Amino acid sequence: MPKKGGQENFANDISDLGETQITQSDDSYLPNDQSPVANTRVFRRRWLMLLIFVLVFMTNAFQWIQFSIINNLITKYYGVESSTVDWTSLVFMVVYIPFIIPGAWIMDRLGLRVTVLLGAIGTASAAWINAVGVAPDLFYVVLIGQTVASVAQIFLLGVSPNVAAVWFGADQVSLACSIGVFGNQIGVALGFLIPPMLVHDHENPEDIGTDLRFMLYIIAGFCTALLFAVFFGFQAKPPVPPSGAQCCSAKQSSGSFSGYFTSLKKIITNHGFMLLFLSYGINVGVFYAMSTLLNQTVLLHFPGEEKNAGRIGLTIVVCGMFGSVLFGAILDKTHKFKETTLATYVCALAGMVAYTFTFQLEYIPVTFIAAGTAGFFMTGYLPVGFEFGTELTYPEPEVTSAGLLNASAQIFGIIFTLLGGWLLATYGSMVCNGLLSAALLIGFVMTFPIRSDLRRQKANRESMIVVAGGAKDNPLPVSA
Repeated sequence: MPKKGGQENFANDISDLGETQITQSDDSYLPNDQSPVANTRVFRRRWLMLLIFVLVFMTNAFQWIQFSIINNLITKYYGVESSTVDWTSLVFMVVYIPFIIPGAWIMDRLGLRVTVLLGAIGTASAAWINAVGVAPDLFYVVLIGQTVASVAQIFLLGVSPNVAAVWFGADQVSLACSIGVFGNQIGVALGFLIPPMLVHDHENPEDIGTDLRFMLYIIAGFCTALLFAVFFGFQAKPPVPPSGAQCCSAKQSSGSFSGYFTSLKKIITNHGFMLLFLSYGINVGVFYAMSTLLNQTVLLHFPGEEKNAGRIGLTIVVCGMFGSVLFGAILDKTHKFKETTLATYVCALAGMVAYTFTFQLEYIPVTFIAAGTAGFFMTGYLPVGFEFGTELTYPEPEVTSAGLLNASAQIFGIIFTLLGGWLLATYGSMVCNGLLSAALLIGFVMTFPIRSDLRRQKANRESMIVVAGGAKDNPLPVSA
């Protein structure tokens, strides 16, 4: 039995302030004679863990788009084709696909701290490689740096649901997941904004190189500082689980490689999840293609507007940030996962159709509005899809379902970017964006047959019933 009164609170406060690394096993969460949620608790430090993760995720996402958004300047400095520069972004999608299964297993086997640390190491290493690759004949070094960053992405992209589930209670888990995804969006937003501001078009290509080198060294320094923050400040898990569902899920950890594949098999044979796998991949793949091709699309209709191309990208992502947090909060309040998924999807489709036709007007303020609308719902869909996937596959590890959803997004992102780039160069933006709009329509239709099988919500309800039933005989603190 836990200690009572002030002595217990004092002990809890000391534990909360003084702990630097958690080494307990999952089974040490609870004594054998207590119910799964009888002693659950959330800790103030959860917000620090989330902040550190968000910042690392942000710097990795920045590197995804940092060269594509100034495509015309990179081609001028390095003397390469525009389609070659697109591969600085596409490599993130290509590398993710074969590495997602071992990456998810590492997360499941080694835990949250090691996974985020690997992501931070890879992101910082990539930033330094890119910085030393600023020379007209060293574009291959830039591709190496981008490849390293894309490997680091494997340890970050699907981790938001896991950070949320491990550290946050049932009433905040969707919001926390949304904030985690927020890190990716901030990084992409800054990737759209900062390169056009710092790297300018000069008659002398060497001056472009000077601007580029300055930007990349700043990024490398910031990534290095974050690496130290992860190493000294990021913890694997709290000493007590935040919810009954997380306690039960922790005991289900696959551990061995064979156990991981058993878990994976359960997920991929889940009919509802596989429909979400396809529809999520289509939605996010369209966003990836739209972002990668943004510079070329804008310059096709508005020559010389590189900075506005970056600002349009910034508008897409900033609006998406608000969408992510809003829809995450809605999920926490309503638990209407399928309904929210359908609503965000159809609105993303409407926004993409509007974005497609506004380019024909060749009036850039209207393009800003349409792009922001598409971004609000398309990017806002990201945490909704993650959380719906977690609900459908509970109690399997969150990182596995999120990793599979991201793999689908990478596959469709590659297809849509390559096909869209060819259509853009050959037939113009109307055909290219029309294809992306048609794809979103297909994804929306595929969402309808998914059953609203909310397994994690059911587990939380059942665990609360157990606590309510036993509270009269064995009252225990539920939170701190």
